[in-house]
Amino acid sequence: MTCKYKDIIMAQEAARCMLCTDAPCTAACSRSLDPARAVRAIRFDNSSVAGAYINKESCADCPAQCQSACIHFDRPVRIKEIALGLEPSELHKADLSIDFCGVHCENPFFLSSSIVASSYDMCAKALSMGWAGIVYKTIGFYKPKEVSPRFDAVLNSTRSFSGFKNLEQISDHTVEENMETLRRLKKDFPDKVIVSSIMGQTEDEWTKLARLSEEAGADIIECNFSCPHMSAHGLGSDVGQNPELVSKYTEAVKKGTKLPVLAKMTPNLGHMEIPAIAAVDSGADGLAAINTIKSITNIDADSMVSMPDICGKCSVSGYSGKAVKPIALRFIHDMAKCPELKNIPISGMGGIESWRDGLEFILLGCSNVQVTTSVMEYGYRIIDDLVSGLSEYMYSHSIKKLSSLVGAALPKLCPADELDRDSIVYPLFDKSKCTGCGRCYTACSDAGHQAIEFDSQKRSVRLIGKNCEGCHLCRLVCPAGAIGISKRIIR
Repeated sequence: MTCKYKDIIMAQEAARCMLCTDAPCTAACSRSLDPARAVRAIRFDNSSVAGAYINKESCADCPAQCQSACIHFDRPVRIKEIALGLEPSELHKADLSIDFCGVHCENPFFLSSSIVASSYDMCAKALSMGWAGIVYKTIGFYKPKEVSPRFDAVLNSTRSFSGFKNLEQISDHTVEENMETLRRLKKDFPDKVIVSSIMGQTEDEWTKLARLSEEAGADIIECNFSCPHMSAHGLGSDVGQNPELVSKYTEAVKKGTKLPVLAKMTPNLGHMEIPAIAAVDSGADGLAAINTIKSITNIDADSMVSMPDICGKCSVSGYSGKAVKPIALRFIHDMAKCPELKNIPISGMGGIESWRDGLEFILLGCSNVQVTTSVMEYGYRIIDDLVSGLSEYMYSHSIKKLSSLVGAALPKLCPADELDRDSIVYPLFDKSKCTGCGRCYTACSDAGHQAIEFDSQKRSVRLIGKNCEGCHLCRLVCPAGAIGISKRIIR
């Protein structure tokens, strides 16, 4: 199998995998290997460890019972071909522990405050599987009444979430019930980090919720100043967009507790650092960002209703998932580089699906990351991929402490007027990988600088150097990965 074919097969077939709950492929393996885990490793950007589960040495002469057992609705995932493309590898463990707001965490991965952390059984299951902590679903005296349905998704070609919309509000359990859950979780998981997310409508409510959270055994309190779709006024992002309210309610929370307090910021504004400064000036020990982004998705052209359809109507509500990660990273960067917020711990979230996503948040200044949407799609089990992927990265780069990576990418980010504009990097075409589809030509011709020539008879392309501005649109649209980057030269 050529390198080109191997890479395409592994990526495409891993994307096709339905990630079955009980993995019939693994159950069928007569050699007690774990093909499902290998495919999942590739799926979540961790192919370097996939060879620890199946590989060309272990599977070369097998009859591929795993592939025969695949229940894919189209055709079986080509597990045997994936195996033959993998070299044997080992799983390396690294020290992923890190301190956040003075609290020791076994790894940086927490569940964020949402439906995925909304009961004792759910949180206990997640913590048992390796999550270092949970931010419990927001607790308040306001008891919401939910709509049905309340979720919608923007899907890609593999039917995975590109983006996810939800109308879910805060916990519908009583304050007493929720505090008892926190108490049980801390008792049963003393080495895990329990974060109480709270939301009040008055200063007295914020203070009381903070006090009750500390009494219940929480390690950290997170103030939800950012939920974008509460049905009552004066809650969520209504607060987060108002620095005066952020300040007032942060002070109220600090009156009720000695625990570290996080202010969870809304992205539904231009400059997150403004309310963030207000929170820190009023006593917040750390920041959390981002919450979901106000959105409208999937308007039905026949009914004229945006999804989800609730008796013929819908409303603006929060958007999350992979699509929001670049926006989340921008806000994390803005706060991490703000002089008034220097050395303030940040918990980052928004579009984290793989270990690499989490690492990007860490490199921009987060010492903790939170996950929800990908858990909703793939389950708590993705903690295995998050931990093994980050461990492998640290091992391969000889990094001993995770804390040394926090903010490491910030010096490489600068204002646009400081970027080099006197040099150019030309695209580099690899004829051995080129399929002759002409996508690069079409993109450059219609949306670039007409710098590519296409020979339809030979099905080949040629760069017209004098026209090329080095924008690299061609490289980004190439479906075969046949375009790379040349050396940077002075114009």
